[in-house]
Amino acid sequence: MPGIDTGHTAWLLTSSALVLLMTPGLALFYGGLTRSKSVLNMIMMSFSSIALVSLLWVIYGYSLSFSGDQFNGLLGTFDAVGLRGLIHNQPDGGVPELAFVAFQLMFAIITVALISGAIADRAKFGSWLLFAGLWATLVYFPVAHWVFYFGDLADSGDGGWIADGIKAFDFAGGTAVHVNAGAAALALAIVLGRRVGWPREKFKPHNVPMVLLGAGLLWFGWFGFNAGSAVAANGTAALAFINTQAATACGILGWIIVEWIRDGKPTTLGAASGAVAGLVAITPACATITPLGSLLLGIVAGAVCSLAVGLKYKLKYDDSLDVVGVHLVGGALGAMLIGLLANAFTGNTAGIGAEPMEGALYGGGFLQLRQQAIAVVAVAMYSFAITLIIGFAIEKTIGFRIKREAEIEGVDLAEHAETAYEFSSTGGGGGGFALAGLGGPPSTPAPDRAAEPASEPGRAPEKVAG
Repeated sequence: MPGIDTGHTAWLLTSSALVLLMTPGLALFYGGLTRSKSVLNMIMMSFSSIALVSLLWVIYGYSLSFSGDQFNGLLGTFDAVGLRGLIHNQPDGGVPELAFVAFQLMFAIITVALISGAIADRAKFGSWLLFAGLWATLVYFPVAHWVFYFGDLADSGDGGWIADGIKAFDFAGGTAVHVNAGAAALALAIVLGRRVGWPREKFKPHNVPMVLLGAGLLWFGWFGFNAGSAVAANGTAALAFINTQAATACGILGWIIVEWIRDGKPTTLGAASGAVAGLVAITPACATITPLGSLLLGIVAGAVCSLAVGLKYKLKYDDSLDVVGVHLVGGALGAMLIGLLANAFTGNTAGIGAEPMEGALYGGGFLQLRQQAIAVVAVAMYSFAITLIIGFAIEKTIGFRIKREAEIEGVDLAEHAETAYEFSSTGGGGGGFALAGLGGPPSTPAPDRAAEPASEPGRAPEKVAG
C-alpha cells in the first residue's frame, strides 16, 4: 500500500487490541461485583457484545457511523455496507481505513457491554441479545456519527452535528460512550425494576479480587482507548497517555478520601471504582487539558462519582453495578470540564478549527462550556428515550426480566444451566460437559447413609456454602 505510515498504523492496531481487552476486563469487573449465582450471566453479556456488535459493525455499523453524512449530520450513509471499497482505502495520515474500522469497532463493543451492569441478576440472556442489537443500531451508530465523524474540518458542515456543527469536543468518547451507555443504563434499570430484596438486602460483591483484576485490565486497555484516539503515534497520543494515568491515579484518591470521611475506612472496592471514575472522566478531555488539569479532574471525578452512586437509594432506581453513578456522571463531568480546563498550550485544534480552545478558567469565556453542555444533554436524552422504547417493547413482547423464582435461584442456572463454582464433593469429575449437563463420567454412587455412624451429640452437621 503506497504511502503507508507503519508507525502510526502499528500504534492504531495495537490500540485496537488494547481496547478489545477492556471488554473482558469489564466482564471480570462486573462479574466480581455480582453475586456468585449471577457471575456467568454477567460475563456472558460482555462476551456476547463482542460477538454481536462485531457482526453488525462489519455489515452496516461502520457505514452508518463514518461513511459520509446525510440528514444534516444525523447519520452516515450506506456507502460502506460490508466494508466494501475500504480494503485499499487510505485516508490522509498514512493509516489504512480498515485499521480505523477496527479501532472504532472496539469502542462500539464496550459501549454496549457497559449497559449490562445496570441490569445484573435479573435479565433474560436472549432478550439482552435482542436489546444489544437494536440499541447499537438505533442509538450507538447514530451517536457515534454525531460525536466522532468530523467530515471536512474546513467548516463545510459535512460532519456529525455535534462534532462539525456545534463543535463540542469529545476526544475519546465521554459523551458517545459513557454518557450514552449511562443514560441507557438508567432507562433499562427503570424498565426491569428492582431486584428481589433490593434495597432491603445487601448485594455485596462476591469476589473483590476479581473486581480489582478487572479494573487493572480496564486501566491497561484504556491507554489504547485514549491515546489511540490520536490515530497516530505523536505528541497528542503522548499527552493523552500521561493525562490518562494522572487522572486515574487521582480518581482513586478522590474516591477513597470520600469513603474515609464518610465511612471511616477506605476500601479496595472504592479504589477500583475510583480508578474507573477517573478513567471515564478523562476520556473526553485527555487531549485538551494539561497534566496538572488532569490531576484536578481526577480528584473531582473520584469524589463526585463516589457521592453520585448513592443517588439510586434516594431516587429508588436499582442500578445494580452503578453504571449511572460512574459512567453517566463521570462522562458528563469530564465533557463539561473541557469548557473550564481546556488549555490552548496543548494545541487542541482537532475538530474545532484553526484556533486552539481556551476554557473559561484560562480566559476563553463560556461558549465552549455551553457547547459541551448541549452535547451532553442531547446524547443523554436521546439515549434514554430510545432505550426506554426498546426496553418496554421487549418487556411487553418476549419479556426482558426473568421470573422471580429463577432470580432467587440464580440467573446462571436459569439462563445458562451452569454455575461458576462447583462445591459438591462429586463435582469436577466430568469437567465442563458435566457442569453443562451433557454427560461425562458416571458419578460415584452415594454411600449408604444407614451405615454411617450418627453425628456426635451437640455437633451441627457440616455444610458447604454455595
